[in-house]
Amino acid sequence: MAKPLVSIITPSYNSTKYIGDTIASVQAQTYDHWEMIIVDDCSKDNSREYIKGFAEADPRIRLIELEVNSGAAVARNTAINNAKGKYAAFLDSDDLWFPEKLEKQIAFMEEKGYALTYSAYQLMQENGEKLDRFINVPDEVTYKDLLKGNIIGCLTAIVNIEKTGHIEMPNIRTRQDYALWLSILKRGFTAYGMNEVLACYRLVPGSISSNKVKMAKQNWKVYREVEKLNLFYSAYCFCGYAWNAVKKTYLKQ
Repeated sequence: MAKPLVSIITPSYNSTKYIGDTIASVQAQTYDHWEMIIVDDCSKDNSREYIKGFAEADPRIRLIELEVNSGAAVARNTAINNAKGKYAAFLDSDDLWFPEKLEKQIAFMEEKGYALTYSAYQLMQENGEKLDRFINVPDEVTYKDLLKGNIIGCLTAIVNIEKTGHIEMPNIRTRQDYALWLSILKRGFTAYGMNEVLACYRLVPGSISSNKVKMAKQNWKVYREVEKLNLFYSAYCFCGYAWNAVKKTYLKQ
């Protein structure tokens, strides 16, 4: 039986410093039936030329160049709209996958028929040095569970588009991945986790995700403006989010 195609969704902006390692981690996959769609969001460095070299050498890699700087949500949605796979997997331009990531997770999804899955992952420093820090995950998560904190690392998420139908991230500055997972689970799906470390998340100083105050504000925005939760329930969910954020940051995983 033919392997299902996996479309890898990768937004790029000024990514020359890291994206070579990211692409290499995809090319090292033991599961080889994939396409990697990289959407460059008007980089100011030589990212486009650098990525073109990889695309010319490997026909599974496609580069799409946006004409106007539009943000990560538009870049990801552009990739999704050009995807041909049964599955959409997400990998940002500074993160890494371990070699058996796709093989293990796709087998998990094919066997169980799941629509959305995720895995545990490791943290690494900006220079690529792996840290003895791991983000463990529960076996499953529902919509109400996820409102109290996003435990689905974007670099680990895979969606079966044949089951969910068309997917799209809301055009917000950050947390658009979180909003997408919520939109899928809100429709009655459950997300299932593999508590096995299959990816590596790069800690980059100055990134949006490294600013805890901004992230908290964006989380509140998701509750109120995207999910349209009332003030009381938003506050209840935010307390759960804050507690989980404290545990994730300060307590040993």
